[in-house]
Amino acid sequence: MTVLLTLGIIVFVAIAIWQMVKIFDLAQVGSNDNNQVATDKDNKVNGYLMIAFLIFIYAITIYSFAKWGDLPLVSNSASAHGPTIDNLMIASMIIIFIVQTITQFLLHYFAYKYKGEKGRKALFYADNNTLEAVWTIIPVIVLAGLIISGLFAWTNIMNPDFEDEDPLVVELYAQQFNWKARYAGSDNVLGNANVRLIDNDRANILGLDESDPNAQDDVIVTELHLPVNRPVLFKMRSQDVLHSAYMPHFRAQMNCVPGMVTQFSFTPTITTQEMRENPDMQDKVANINKIRLENQADVLERGQELRYEFDYLLLCNKICGKSHYNMQMKIIVETQEEFDEWMSQQTVFENSLN
Repeated sequence: MTVLLTLGIIVFVAIAIWQMVKIFDLAQVGSNDNNQVATDKDNKVNGYLMIAFLIFIYAITIYSFAKWGDLPLVSNSASAHGPTIDNLMIASMIIIFIVQTITQFLLHYFAYKYKGEKGRKALFYADNNTLEAVWTIIPVIVLAGLIISGLFAWTNIMNPDFEDEDPLVVELYAQQFNWKARYAGSDNVLGNANVRLIDNDRANILGLDESDPNAQDDVIVTELHLPVNRPVLFKMRSQDVLHSAYMPHFRAQMNCVPGMVTQFSFTPTITTQEMRENPDMQDKVANINKIRLENQADVLERGQELRYEFDYLLLCNKICGKSHYNMQMKIIVETQEEFDEWMSQQTVFENSLN
């Protein structure tokens, strides 16, 4: 709130100064000096300001890289397709950075070098087919390469080949403002479901078709467990509004649309425990705990645990209502043996009905 008020004050002060300048200009109407025409001095000052701003841009860029440069480049992807997504992102960022560095230099340097001077006439080309071709063809080639690479990556991710594998089938069910997961059970086939069949009195909270044999062994949970190195096929539904199932460390996101079933698949490659032992992740966790310790009173007031421990999370990446920020579910990636042991302790749908 303090930051918002400060910004508001700055904006109002800037508006007040702007209005005072306009009044001052109007007061000079009768003056012999036409201050609406830039002089050589004005052009020189603006030229130096352009160089100063260029130096500022490069200085803040170098500072940002020195302080936060490892954040976008350190890969913490935990799925089989994650490195592909990361490589596309890094390639795009490198190209954007190079182009931005060159074009900003040319823009500010030319503004300084070719600043207006009395008696000097600007030289310009009315038309230059060679230049037109160069700055059209080069962006087309670069963008085409990025787009085609992205399309191939997207196709491979969205159309996985399960012929030689047995993917774990899991439904992600979104509702304001929580997630539930439904495992397909021993038959690995999800039973039919419809929101019209929801019956809280019978503990049928996801609207499963009680007459469908495939639904009897389904398992409904509020904490998602996934076996490492086994492909997972997610089926996604929404009970109310548009949600988005976002699992950042797995580079996975798919909208959950009311009235239809969407899907996404990936293969987890790093267990929760292995990620916790990752040196980069340990540094990030240590930094988070340092910040929490510095703001201990605020953290305790919000009812959060003071010490943070890394966990994979399923988040909602659509603004779905007032508690959108808190719509998340813990994900635990573990060995197949640990997953089987956990699953054996869960209650199947048939036994959960009242």
